[in-house]
Order: sequence, then C-alpha cells, then structure tokens
Amino acid sequence: MTIPSTTLEQEGIRDVLQRMALAARTAPKARGVDEIVTLALMGEEKDRLADEMQRIGEEKNLAFFVRDAKNVRAAQAVLVIGFRNKTRGVANCGNCGYRDCAENLQHRGVCALGVVDLGIALGSAVSVAASAHVDNRIMFTVGKAVLSLGLLPEVHTAYGIPLSATGKSPFFDRG
Repeated sequence: MTIPSTTLEQEGIRDVLQRMALAARTAPKARGVDEIVTLALMGEEKDRLADEMQRIGEEKNLAFFVRDAKNVRAAQAVLVIGFRNKTRGVANCGNCGYRDCAENLQHRGVCALGVVDLGIALGSAVSVAASAHVDNRIMFTVGKAVLSLGLLPEVHTAYGIPLSATGKSPFFDRG
C-alpha cells in the first residue's frame, strides 16, 4: 500500500486538531469549572468562515480581517476555542471590575476567570500544534467571524487557530 503525502498530511492535521481540542478541554480551569467550547472547521465550512471574515473586513474597512481570511483559506483546518460567560462565585474576586459576581451579572459583565481560562486553553492547544510541527496562529478575527455566523451561540468570546502543513507557513510574512 502507498499513501501519498497529501493524505498523510491531511490525516495528520485531523489528529492534531483532536489532540488540540483535548488539550483545551484538560487545561486548568478556575475553580475546576469548565466553560470551554471547541469546534473544528475544515473544507466548505472553513471556507465559509473565511468568506465571513472577508465580509467583515470589507464592510468595516478592517484590513487585518481580510488578511486573516486569506490565511484561513490557505489553512487546512481551523480549531475554534471559546467560553461560555458564567460567573464562578469566587468571594472577593473583583477581577472583572465589579464588586462581586452578583454585581457582574446585574451589569451583564464578563467573568475575568473565564477569559483567563480561555487564554490557558488556547496556549495548551497551540503547544500541541507546535509539538507536532504544524504551523498555526491564534486569531481574534476567526472568533469574531464564528460568532457572527452563529456557529457557537452559547459562547461569549472565541478565538481561532488555523492549521497548515505546507512547505511554507501562510502565517509568516503576512504583510
């Protein structure tokens, strides 16, 4: 049996996607409360995401959305990681800028611990990609487009990590 390099690389990307999602899931969470959500996009869904990024960039005159859309089109897959905004009930925290979780909820604030958990999950996921020598980049723009498309309705904030296994990283020398 022979397996062409493109097949090997595509299967490798899927394997890395799964391991990245596992790393995000098992990353440490404040108070052990897991509000992390992951989603993988490939093929037509990934291209639809790039189209939405392009649309946002052109509509709002944001060149970095257009640039990142080009990167997503060049990638083989995208892992999206987000969090559901739920307070943790930590006494005397105030990291969100409010006195306590009740005041945060009253003002529809964002739990700072959830944001930190998201950052840790993102770091854990990209460490897996880096260990597997898969080119990647964390993108704010991907998360905004995913939320705009309604792909993660329960999520407050999301970021995306496009993945590439090619001879040259599309995420370097982006101009």
